[in-house]
Amino acid sequence: MFAWILGHILAAAIGISLGLIGGGGSILAVPTLVYIMGVPPKSAIAMSLAIVGAVSLLGVIPHWKLGNIQLKTALMFGLSTMLGAYLGARIAMLPFVTGTLQMLLFATMMLLAAGFMIRKSSVTTTSSPVSQPDLELYPKPICKYCWLWLMTEGIGVGALTGLVGVGGGFAIVPALVLLANVPMKQAIGTSLLVIVLNSIAAFLGYFGRVTLNWQLMLSFTFAASLGIIAGAYIVRFVQARHLQKVFGYFLLAMAAFIFWQNRTKFHSSKTQQQIPPEQAEIALAK
Repeated sequence: MFAWILGHILAAAIGISLGLIGGGGSILAVPTLVYIMGVPPKSAIAMSLAIVGAVSLLGVIPHWKLGNIQLKTALMFGLSTMLGAYLGARIAMLPFVTGTLQMLLFATMMLLAAGFMIRKSSVTTTSSPVSQPDLELYPKPICKYCWLWLMTEGIGVGALTGLVGVGGGFAIVPALVLLANVPMKQAIGTSLLVIVLNSIAAFLGYFGRVTLNWQLMLSFTFAASLGIIAGAYIVRFVQARHLQKVFGYFLLAMAAFIFWQNRTKFHSSKTQQQIPPEQAEIALAK
């Protein structure tokens, strides 16, 4: 019962994260489902895609009403991410891609996202209010073929989503701004729609191939939806950049925990491989 309550509190935090900083949903969803709710990694990744996709769709509504979504750009970029997401999900179902490997890749992505958030918050703090600090971390691309860069990054971001369940919000927004010339405010709204499309394609890649707990998915989605509403309200009083650094260090701790948990699994698998077949049979007989 305690795990169920804690898991749903963290599900609300998924929505709050999306509402406050525009990302971090899947980064919280996957480890919560695996280590709190006891869901196998592949099933947890598929379920997190449905949860984050549904909550992001809820976040699209106010941006749509405010005119902060460029539908044509979202569809162009979204189609490339959907292709990558579906392929990534199918790759994840190959025999050599184990749940342990996926969690290690996931923890690596957490480290990258944490470093990005910590550095981003530091740059934002030292920058002047009139500048656009969110873009200072990204090199200006050669824009003769910007649309090709955009499609290529879309396939890459989508593949990561399908393989390990990371939504890639930290890569989608700058891609829209720098490569598609979308204003920052519209890029945030458009990125939510891209995440929705991304999640749908990746979920379809897993659907029918992993076991899904539909009741848990619905309850998590409901809790996360309440969280995104709360996040949209809290953001009026708390500056998101102050939370990014804290969230970044939290991700570092979570990544270290995942590495530690899966290190023991690798150690166990190596030990089992070193046991002679005769002794293994005796052990199984006992």
